[in-house]
This record gives sequence, structure tokens and C-alpha cells, in this order.
Amino acid sequence: MTLLLAAAGGDAPTAFIELGAVVLVLAVLCRLAGRVGMPAIPLYLLAGLVIGDGGFAAVDVSEEFIELAGEIGVLLLLFALGLEYSSTELRAGLRTGSRAGIVDAVGNFLPGFGAGLLLGWDATAAIVLGGVTWVSSSGIVAKVLSDLGRLGNRETPSVLSVLVIEDLAMAVYLPVVGALVADRSAGDTAVTVAVALVAVGAILALAMRGGDQLSAVLAPASNESLLLAVFGLTLLVGGLAEEVQVSSAIGAFLVGLALSGVVQERTTALIEPLRDLFAATFFLSFAFGVEASSLLEVLWIAILLGLVTAATKMVSGWVAAGSLGVAERGRIRAGTALIARGEFSIVIASLGVGLSDGRDLGAVAAAYVLVTAVLGPVASRFADRVPVHPRLRELARR
Repeated sequence: MTLLLAAAGGDAPTAFIELGAVVLVLAVLCRLAGRVGMPAIPLYLLAGLVIGDGGFAAVDVSEEFIELAGEIGVLLLLFALGLEYSSTELRAGLRTGSRAGIVDAVGNFLPGFGAGLLLGWDATAAIVLGGVTWVSSSGIVAKVLSDLGRLGNRETPSVLSVLVIEDLAMAVYLPVVGALVADRSAGDTAVTVAVALVAVGAILALAMRGGDQLSAVLAPASNESLLLAVFGLTLLVGGLAEEVQVSSAIGAFLVGLALSGVVQERTTALIEPLRDLFAATFFLSFAFGVEASSLLEVLWIAILLGLVTAATKMVSGWVAAGSLGVAERGRIRAGTALIARGEFSIVIASLGVGLSDGRDLGAVAAAYVLVTAVLGPVASRFADRVPVHPRLRELARR
């Protein structure tokens, strides 16, 4: 309520009117996207640019409220994605996805790192930009797969394994970059990385081994009690994960992964409306604080970098889906699903704001994320219409 009142300088009716209008706009955009047969994400992002800071129809709602709701949206998207899979499937994906994880890391870090050096930035800023271009948006990928009805596709576990490997890699990458930016000692960096890795291992072990017990405890609960329990657990585990330098998104994903049987089925039905509401707010908030005018100067850089790294993500998806024996069409769908960058890229870029090239880094990162966040869902929508070259078919059969 405090955040709602802050949205209108203490005037609750005005806050409700403004927030209600924003939600109704999202509803209209969602319906419009459904009419034309595309995901609503690009329209949500464009709406954020229009009504956010610097937009020509700026709405004076609380950025804190929008941001908090958006962060909850990411957690619920990943929690819902975790509900679709079992711990056995995750183990198999991690075992078979190591090669794809290496291809993904090298192929998508280097374009950003190289672009930073070509722009004349120092090495640390270039390393940060490499991280921005490396990591796909778990939130956007989860939403696209859900909207396009691909959660049950053969290639989707390979997409999931790439996302999980990226999030696990961040447990090492983020402390190292933080140390480079803050000029910390190698010893302090090693301790931070070690703590993060131990935390990742503990969370994975609890999710994979304690899932049946958790489901047994939750099974007798009413729908109301079950919804409150899983929502609270998702926020709690996500917050605890963030405290130990692990992605809150992977914490939420593992909560969903831990549920099984009847509890999993009931939770899937209960959480869907809540997920869709907060997810829409996430995509809106993503572009809410970006000044459209500040993006124009670096837009050409973002578009070039977006096209290059769309191609490298296609390679990541091709390799990842190929490890599961998926045919060429499924490999293309896997690649397009991974194109979008999002919340993690913005977090990484924020680490470099204090650098000498921090202002340029922030502008390029914001423009790049918006370009790929629009390009990814659109490419996914038309992935099945892309003509497949005979050589690709032959390569997929090997």
C-alpha cells in the first residue's frame, strides 16, 4: 500500500486509476498480440518505452512498485518452468549439455567482449559487455515457450539445460566481475566464488533430493493454502539465493522442480493467472526506466551486436538440441528461443556503471537488450517457417 500511495504522492485513488489504466493497456496489447498470432512481449516492451521515463505518454506511477512486481514476475515465470520438469530430466540435461554450455559461453561472450574493445573501452568494461551478450533471458524464454505451446516439445529440455548452465556459470562470473570493477584482491574473489558454488550445490541437492518430502507435506493443503505456500516458498528461496550471490531465478526454478505428482499438477493450474499478471508487469518494467532518446545514438551498435549474437545463440541451440537427437526444425526452434537477453544482462551491465566507460556501457546494454528482447520472440514465432538448407538437414542427421 505504501508503494501504491507513493505512485501518486499519497493520493490512493489517483494511484489506483493510473495503475488500473496501465494494466488495462497491457490487456489490450495482449489481446492484440493474440489476434495477430505473436507473443505479447515486444508490445509490452514498447509500451514500457512509451509510458516510462522519457516516453511521450509518461505515467507517474511508482517505479519501485513496478520494479518489485516485475521481479516477482521473473520468479514466477521460472517457478512455472520448473514445474514442467523433473529432477531426473534436469540431471540428464546437465550431463548432456556441457558441450553446448561451452559453445554458448565462448560463442556469445566473445562478440560482446570484442565489441567493447573495438569501441575503445578498457578491458573491464569489455568483459562486462561480454557478460551482457552471453546470458539469455530466462524470463522471456519461459514466457515465449509457454505462449507458443512449446513446453512439451522435444527440444525444450535442451533450452532449459542451457539456461540452467548459464545461471550456474553466473555464480562464478558475477563475483569475478565484481572484483575486477572494485579492484579487489584475488583472495577475496576466490572466497566469494567458493561461497556461491557451495550455495548452488546446496540448493540443487535440496531440490533434487527433498522434492518428494516437500510434495508430501503440501499435498493435503487446500487450494488457497497451497497457493500461499508455493508463492511464499518461491519468494523465500529466490531471496535467499540472491543473498549468497546466486541467481534468484534459479532458486525459483528449483522450487518448481522440487514439486511432483498431484501437487505439481494442482500448483500449475493455481499459479498460471498469478504468473501471467506479474510477468506482464516484468516486461513493462524492463523498458520503464529507459529513456528512448538515449538509445538512438547507440542503436546501430545494438542492432549489429544483436544480429551477430542472434546467430551465435542459434548455434548454441543447434548444438544443445542436437545432443538430445532432435531434428533440424527443433534445433532451429531451440536457437530462436535463446536469442532474447533480459533481466540478467541488465544486472551485469549495472556492475559497470562506475567505470570510465560506464555511461556508454549502460546505453549500449539497454539498447541491445531491447533489440534482442523484441527479436527473440518474433524469431521464435516464425521459426517453423524458416527454410532449412539441405546441408543443415544432412548435418542434423550425423
